[in-house]
Amino acid sequence: MLYKIDFTVEYDAEMGQQGLFAIWAEEAGAALGAKEAGVVVDLWKVVGERKVLAIVDVETPDMLDQIMFDLPIMQKMGQHVQADVKSLRRYEDFAADVKERLGR
Repeated sequence: MLYKIDFTVEYDAEMGQQGLFAIWAEEAGAALGAKEAGVVVDLWKVVGERKVLAIVDVETPDMLDQIMFDLPIMQKMGQHVQADVKSLRRYEDFAADVKERLGR
């Protein structure tokens, strides 16, 4: 199953930007490793914002939930990370469905 995840990352004054970067560097390593493994289809960083977009391919929603809990950034500062998750449908499947429905 494909999912689009929009991560928005905040931090507080106690952490500071350097603290955020230290955790984000660790997260980046984990994310790029997951991309090499095929779990992450692709990743993008939104310019000028503390936002990352990810497309992931996992077998079940439970698996995605478990992965999300295990992310370094979620373990270390999850209270400052918002994740908006959307399930995706392949466009080819949608197009075939529309064509079939057209003939009804």
